Amino acid sequence: MSPELVAPHVPVLLDEVIAGLCPREGEIHVDGTFGAGGYTKAILNSGARVFAFDRDPDAIREGRILADESGARLTLVPERFSRMRQALSDRGVDSVDGVALDIGVSSMQLDRPERGFSFQSDGPLDMRMSREGASAADFVNEADEAEIADVLYHYGDEPRSRRVARAIVAARPIERTGQLAEIVRKALGHHAGMKKDPATRTFQAIRIHLNEELQELEGGLAAAEEVLKPGGRLAVVTFHSLEDRVVKRFLKERSGSVPSGSRHLPAPTVAGPTPSFDAVARPTRAGEREIKSNPRARSATLRVARRTNAAPWSQTQKGNSR
Repeated sequence: MSPELVAPHVPVLLDEVIAGLCPREGEIHVDGTFGAGGYTKAILNSGARVFAFDRDPDAIREGRILADESGARLTLVPERFSRMRQALSDRGVDSVDGVALDIGVSSMQLDRPERGFSFQSDGPLDMRMSREGASAADFVNEADEAEIADVLYHYGDEPRSRRVARAIVAARPIERTGQLAEIVRKALGHHAGMKKDPATRTFQAIRIHLNEELQELEGGLAAAEEVLKPGGRLAVVTFHSLEDRVVKRFLKERSGSVPSGSRHLPAPTVAGPTPSFDAVARPTRAGEREIKSNPRARSATLRVARRTNAAPWSQTQKGNSR
């Protein structure tokens, strides 16, 4: 067994995720969101092999210590997890026993002001998980008012998105996280004692849009369906309703739990694809003890399911389209 490392950040619902994956010696698992390596470390401690994905170059670089100490059982993959099927195939792996996904921004990213994900400490307005492409500053300074309002409304549930977008455009150029937070607070009438800082919704929305997080999640779930072997386990941790809705819908569809009809609507005449997942567990949330020691766990939801021996729906749909 490799020497244990002390991770700088506490993974959310760790015991529950590992119980859902049930990793065993000799198995192959994917940690699609490596971050600080919390889930990966626990999987390695079971004796399994891990392919750990992360598009953040900082996470990959800092994970090399754990990789070196793993006895070649950890392979770091600097890729988006939506590309896991091809990335695994390139490394000679066709199927795996488990896939874990911890969606959203990592504590490592939030806690570093230079990454620009949080307004708790002032820093450059960046928010790029991969450190490539357009930054959050590029978006708020170049997008038109209507696009900004749409992003804030759809990805941040901001009810006054137009007012915030108008204030952002009027205050350009915007280069710092603290500057953007103050613009939003002023637009929404922020005052001391408010339960939640109104800038939170705007930062969430821009981050999700910039990193294509919901599209990435959809692609990652489909990729997990393709690489999991029969009996393989999927464990997904989400942190807000937009993410959880995507996972819930995916598992509901893939397990055949979508209603087939009602007394008002005729039942479908053609059966859908064979369910590719079963044993879909009830959603799990953190207990008070974990929330007290790790406040980030308060909004976390874990969903776990088991892969059946049915073909991936993507293959079934391709076959039906021919």
